[in-house]
Amino acid sequence: MITVTQVQIEIWLALFWWPFLRILGLLLADPFFSSRAIPIKVRVGLALLLTVLVAPLLPTMPSVAVGSPEGVLIALRELLIGLSMGFVMRLIFSAVELAGHLSGLQMGLGFATFYSPQSATNSLVISQLMSLFMLLAFLSISGHLMVLQVLIDSMVQLPVGGLPVSASGFKQIANLGAIVFRTAVLLSLPVLAALLITNLAIGVMTRAAPQLNVFAVGFPLTLAVGFAAMYFSLPMLVPHIDQALASYTRYIGQILTAFSQK
Repeated sequence: MITVTQVQIEIWLALFWWPFLRILGLLLADPFFSSRAIPIKVRVGLALLLTVLVAPLLPTMPSVAVGSPEGVLIALRELLIGLSMGFVMRLIFSAVELAGHLSGLQMGLGFATFYSPQSATNSLVISQLMSLFMLLAFLSISGHLMVLQVLIDSMVQLPVGGLPVSASGFKQIANLGAIVFRTAVLLSLPVLAALLITNLAIGVMTRAAPQLNVFAVGFPLTLAVGFAAMYFSLPMLVPHIDQALASYTRYIGQILTAFSQK
């Protein structure tokens, strides 16, 4: 007769429960896996499948009961780490969306909003266009597989359990927020520069010919120049987007190192 003790059940449960929470946290925060097009049941099922696959390869779990207060703290720690990793990737996506937002406002399309099913909010059409462009670039370089690889590597670099996460890790994430504005301005700079020159030319025209209707001429001209600048600058955005996505591994390494500091 086979007997199973309470200690064995706790060990088996800990082997899957805590890694599952870290994986689920990333799937809930990552901009690709957390899309509303992917049902929550699919995300939970994918987290379970990944947990079963990677659990035998992980370091030894701490000998702590899952239902104990210390076990609950470890569960919160793992969920927080996963959410942080997904949030960093969301920052990179938000930078590209903000670039489209800045371009759309300068083109005079601030009124052209549309419901985005990915973010469940109303956003500018140009911002959604840049978001789709970013998503295609993300999938073209197998970014979703890269995120999962970084997630699995994180369980070796920062094993389950151990010390509580350090506050310096959250400070590192806050500092990474600067990449949103820096990357957004860099990506939208060609359009912004072209529109700045266009607005200066329209201003000179209105001074030279006061009877010129600036609203009838300026808006179509601004739109045409803005779309032309976007058309010619889109191929040049790909290397910058690839560089931002490739930096994700470095960002996560810095955050995990900061989390492990005492």
